[in-house]
Amino acid sequence: MNEARPSLVDGEAAAALIEPLTDLVIAAGDAILAVNRTYMKVDGKSDGSPVTEADLAADRVIAEGLARLAPHIPSLSEERAREARLPFNDSFFLIDPLDGTKEFVAGRHEFTVNLAVITYGTPLLGIVSAPALGLIWRGIVGRGAERMTLRANAPLVEPIRTRRCPRRGAPWTVAVSRSHGDARTEAFIAGRPGAVRSELGSAVKFGRVAEGLVDIYPRLSPTCEWDVGAGHAVVSAAGGKITDSNGGALKFGAGREDFIIPEFIAWGDPDATG
Repeated sequence: MNEARPSLVDGEAAAALIEPLTDLVIAAGDAILAVNRTYMKVDGKSDGSPVTEADLAADRVIAEGLARLAPHIPSLSEERAREARLPFNDSFFLIDPLDGTKEFVAGRHEFTVNLAVITYGTPLLGIVSAPALGLIWRGIVGRGAERMTLRANAPLVEPIRTRRCPRRGAPWTVAVSRSHGDARTEAFIAGRPGAVRSELGSAVKFGRVAEGLVDIYPRLSPTCEWDVGAGHAVVSAAGGKITDSNGGALKFGAGREDFIIPEFIAWGDPDATG
């Protein structure tokens, strides 16, 4: 890590961090899985979204781990967003301790732990873990991406890449949210006749784009930075791109109200257009 600017994470520093960060994300996933979903307490946030003791347990694991691992790098976590000191000028950790809380509460397996390193407003490193599925997608932009399948002895680690867009006339496979829908996204999908929908929860959708099982993941309604940052890095590292509906880049950590990302499209093919 750059000694003169300890809060700056470049590619080399990200490569040194990815293994301990992966261990930390795995530990957070274990904390989530240890919670009994039948008896857990579920509260509501001011925006109406749920928060559970599993969200808070995972956040504690990550906060304590980052304080030991990289105390000079600031963090923005969904569960501690009010504590953030903005703007972040160099690098910061962007965390969603439990993405897909609705999926978790409903007893489904498609929830994730998301952790990203953002440098100069752009995701550089991303880790998306689906603990109930035993899968992790991770990557560093410019250095590639991989999928880890967690096993009792050692994880199976495989390089992944996004895929080219379908040939003219062939159907697109589009990742869509099981819990969130909106008219603009529906209209975008309708513009691709014959599109095959793949209903998925949480940031698993980014993982499926990154490994080439899905062509595109559009979300043309507001979401939050911590929902997008890790998946953004993984898809980019795997060869794809993330833009707004006009093809523009997304920026993170600038102090946007409520940390909102107004819209995004995750493209498996970086040469694809709207």
